[in-house]
Amino acid sequence: MSASQALTHLVPLAEVDDNKVTPGLLGFLVFAALAVGVWLLMKSMSRHMGRVAFKETPEPQAEPAGPAGTEGKKG
Repeated sequence: MSASQALTHLVPLAEVDDNKVTPGLLGFLVFAALAVGVWLLMKSMSRHMGRVAFKETPEPQAEPAGPAGTEGKKG
């Protein structure tokens, strides 16, 4: 297959049909703006998560029940 034959197969893909709706330049700009906004939000979140100093408070210890063998006895 020669190069000219290969290009003729791509010609139908390059044709513009006025009946088709395409996103165009405005769609690309909106998508790019959303992508940049998400990137900035992720960068900001990463920076804020790096500043968090989380220290878990220890759980209160259970009080000892008393000497061994005296659990549940009264008197």
